[in-house]
Amino acid sequence: MKTHLDLGGRAIEVQHLASAHPHPGAPPLVFLHEGLGSISMWRDFPQRLADATGCAAILYSRHGYGRSTPLAAPRNVRYMHEEALETLPALLDALDVEKPFLFGHSDGGSISLIHAGGAGRDLTGVIVMAPHVFVEEVALVNIRVADEAYRMGDLRSRLARHHGDVDSAFRGWNDIWLHPEFRDWNIEGYLPTIPCPVLAIQGEDDEYGTMEQLERIARGARDVELVKLADCRHSPHKDQPEAVIAAVTGFVADLLAR
Repeated sequence: MKTHLDLGGRAIEVQHLASAHPHPGAPPLVFLHEGLGSISMWRDFPQRLADATGCAAILYSRHGYGRSTPLAAPRNVRYMHEEALETLPALLDALDVEKPFLFGHSDGGSISLIHAGGAGRDLTGVIVMAPHVFVEEVALVNIRVADEAYRMGDLRSRLARHHGDVDSAFRGWNDIWLHPEFRDWNIEGYLPTIPCPVLAIQGEDDEYGTMEQLERIARGARDVELVKLADCRHSPHKDQPEAVIAAVTGFVADLLAR
């Protein structure tokens, strides 16, 4: 069921999914989408993961995405910090969610790590796919490619199916990543203070980041499991869904058994 939640005067699109095989007392998986994502762009993956893990799923489209309120102004360099330390805590409180698993992809993975290390809130675990902890040139090259595809190709029409205001969604992501001030963006300082276990997943063919992203997470955080997937690009849940589901199911089962 999809609904809208009022957070600070903004309508945020939210969806709840029950597990077909619920684990008694298991906290929910809270899904945080990529920089061009939305609830609908997850497709059936959250339901599959909820059924496999026994955890209910909560999805939301961030401000500027999906059917949530579009942006009224350009994003700033700290937009992921604001989402992680202000909006996400408010959303979890409004939904009465305690000690969830965070499941973040790309920008959503970075937001999950910032929240875990900086919000001072209890989490059961954090799962991140293709997260960014610093800016790499390979990401900027392909973000420029995406800009050209949006202006000259069919990317805009493909994204328009998933966003009420597609220009808000795309420009809010693309423009800030290509802003000169974003070059120095780095969240490694949050890694040592993450109190819960982290599962970090990345494809070996990720066009937006190298494996150095995962290696820095492993060096910085206390309790990290890495999964590196062959024949996989920036969206492991699309390219290697079975491998992702297996890894996450094992990670969740281990933490619930504790």
